[in-house]
Amino acid sequence: MGLALCFGAFWCSPSDISGRLKHKQVGILFSAVLVVVISFIGGYLNISNFLLFPILGLLTFSIAFLSIYGFRASLISFSGLLALVLSFAHTSKNLEVYEYALFIGLGGLWYLLLSTLWFLLNPKAQTEQTLNETFLLTADFLDTRRQLIGDQPDRESLQTQLMTLQSALTEHHETLREILILSRKSSGKSNYQSRRLLVFIQLVEILETAIANPVNYEKMDVLFRKYPELKADFQKLILELSYQLRSIAEHSNKSKRFPSNKVLSDALKTLENDILKFKNENQIEDYDRYLMLQNLLDYQKKQFEKLKKIKWLLGNPELSSDDYIKNDKLKRFVASQDYDPKLILRNLSFRSTIFRHSLRLAVAVMLGYGIGLFFDFQNPYWIILTVIVIMRPSYGLTKTRSKDRMIGTLIGAALASGLVFLVSDPYIYGALGILSLVVAFSMVQKNYKASATFITLSVIFIYAILQPDILKVIQFRVIDTLIGATLSYLVMRWLWPAWSFMEIGDTIKNSLKANTDFFKSITTFYIKKGAVPTSLKVNRKEAFLQTSNLSSAFQRMAQEPESKQNHIEDIYELVVINHSFLSSLASLSSYIQNHSTTEASEDFIVISEKITENLDKICTQLMDINFEDPIETASIYEPIPFNFPFNRITNDTISQTNSEQTHKEAHLIWEQFYWLFSLSEKMLKLTYKFKVH
Repeated sequence: MGLALCFGAFWCSPSDISGRLKHKQVGILFSAVLVVVISFIGGYLNISNFLLFPILGLLTFSIAFLSIYGFRASLISFSGLLALVLSFAHTSKNLEVYEYALFIGLGGLWYLLLSTLWFLLNPKAQTEQTLNETFLLTADFLDTRRQLIGDQPDRESLQTQLMTLQSALTEHHETLREILILSRKSSGKSNYQSRRLLVFIQLVEILETAIANPVNYEKMDVLFRKYPELKADFQKLILELSYQLRSIAEHSNKSKRFPSNKVLSDALKTLENDILKFKNENQIEDYDRYLMLQNLLDYQKKQFEKLKKIKWLLGNPELSSDDYIKNDKLKRFVASQDYDPKLILRNLSFRSTIFRHSLRLAVAVMLGYGIGLFFDFQNPYWIILTVIVIMRPSYGLTKTRSKDRMIGTLIGAALASGLVFLVSDPYIYGALGILSLVVAFSMVQKNYKASATFITLSVIFIYAILQPDILKVIQFRVIDTLIGATLSYLVMRWLWPAWSFMEIGDTIKNSLKANTDFFKSITTFYIKKGAVPTSLKVNRKEAFLQTSNLSSAFQRMAQEPESKQNHIEDIYELVVINHSFLSSLASLSSYIQNHSTTEASEDFIVISEKITENLDKICTQLMDINFEDPIETASIYEPIPFNFPFNRITNDTISQTNSEQTHKEAHLIWEQFYWLFSLSEKMLKLTYKFKVH
């Protein structure tokens, strides 16, 4: 009975992830219901092998297919699969199957009660943890940007690292939106929630500013090669920003221990003096570079202001009514999960990644159990347990987890074998088993190889209490794991594989569409002026999210066999251009939101329409390209002649006014527009390389 209760609590724990309390409760409750039903069915699967295999396959497919409803649903699905596998291990003579299933359900409800009580006793815990992780990721992001300044022989790998960090940050931002916005809607305004929401907004803006600074690395390299002291100034400043963000994460509730602002103030002052010195030495002939440096300095000043505001907010000030943000604006930033039953029908197709994964998993489970029965293994369900834990929808992750699982199991088995000769006390085995399990779960997200090592130790020590011949347990554990890991890889590689090139086209389209909407929002706001519309911020958030999704999709593609990386060089170029496009948009957005701008000229309207026209053409081209079988064409894109008046506009602006602020605006706006126009032309040229279908 006690073991069944523990299993129930354990199986419901995966769905207990950061988010709104209601979502956590519903997730755990669904897990509890699912594991009860599956344990009941699985417990009565003591039928002939002829009928067992199709039923096992059907159940595996159905449970895995629940993942179409999002990340939390995929964790509920995982709980159901664990319950299915371990129902084969039910050998209790004291409990009937239905009693065992009910106690499993009670264990799940017990976990739900504990999780709810813990949340109510410490409601700030998940907010603080996710915020601190976001601080650290933001610090890493800034530090990587710092390394990109100046000549850099390994710039491509740093750019890849930057994409990975941006994807992780975007995921954390989405989690924080759910925690802070939905919780605020349900519980009303609170000073704590409002302060953390404002801190989160500053972190989002720090990311946007970082992405926007700098953009044109080639131009920066030439300048910093000639003036290394400027490069050192910028690097020192960004390094200090990064350090202070890490320090805030470490002492988030102890504002008195935050670093002083003086170091950053001094670094900014040094940079300002060196830029002024540069201006005095070069006079008007290098005025363009001076304006570029001034705009970069302004960006860093904005970062400093955001950092100071974060420190102020974490000092627990009382907020005025003007500081609160209205809920009707906030709800537009949170995407709701679609739970329409029709989603099942729409995904019953080989075009669906989850459908393919569910089908593969079902076949792998049937094969694994068949191998275990055929060779009369001690615990054949260990094979399918390994399959369920390792197999993922993506090839790269499955391959990595298979390798890590094998290595971790072998290390764990070797350590267990050594300890067996030193210790023979069952109580020590029990203590080591529990300790190993705790360590395994704490490391599962950070280091899967180490986690697999401790899982192996835990299983071996727990079985050692029940089985006197522990060396035989170790032997079967190793063999079952190796078979399960090998089977997972082979099935993933050869059975209805879902290669990333099958979905990369849609991801590129979604990212480009989001960037297009963001660009249109920026130009509309620049023309109309006034208060910053919520639609611009929503489009900004969507552009960052879709670009992050594109980075993740490309990284999955890069991990796959070379034979499946169709036109990866061209796709990589599209991904990089798309990132550069978003960087430029972020630069524009940040500037026009924080500065008074002049009236939009006719040239501005003409050029913005030209860039929009290019983007619309690219979107149309992408709609017609089949990325599963992209065929290169001999035709070359020949752009319609368009003389971008960059130099004429900037020179005219500088000659017509003595306002340095106006000069900065002209320099930044037209430099970014020229860059956006160039990028849109590059994307058009790339997409025209392929025949449309």
